[in-house]
Amino acid sequence: MIRKAKMEELDEILSVYEFARNFMRESGNPTQWAGGYPKRELLTDDIEKGQLYVVEEEGEITGVFAYIGGRDKTYAYIEDGAWLSDEPYKTIHRVGAGKKGRGIMKKVCDFCKEDFSNLRIDTHNDNKKMQYLIEKNGFKRCGIIYVEDGSPRIAYQYIK
Repeated sequence: MIRKAKMEELDEILSVYEFARNFMRESGNPTQWAGGYPKRELLTDDIEKGQLYVVEEEGEITGVFAYIGGRDKTYAYIEDGAWLSDEPYKTIHRVGAGKKGRGIMKKVCDFCKEDFSNLRIDTHNDNKKMQYLIEKNGFKRCGIIYVEDGSPRIAYQYIK
């Protein structure tokens, strides 16, 4: 089941992200979410805006992601490629799976694809597992974008 996150679940959500950060470090991606990203304040803001979602299985949160409508300023400039479409889109950000989070990316993508036909997502060059999962779920690599701190990310788009 996928639903909007609740403020009282914030500690459990932070635990899922901690597990995800550790998994990324152990998988050769030590810098993508360094420094405790995403921070409590960002997640609180996401919950208040109604854009943080949880994947819940048997009453336990096994995954978390932000699902945001509207233009993303970090996607305004793309190099080494181009977007498939500049039509309105929604963005998937901050996908994290907990220790019981097998298959989270497919669930997230299926949920979002059912909601909207034009989706974007990005990931770090060192996050080989996420690159594989993004492409496995039908997204096409479009080029390189830069996040707020200036670091590059591989950008993808899905159009139904």
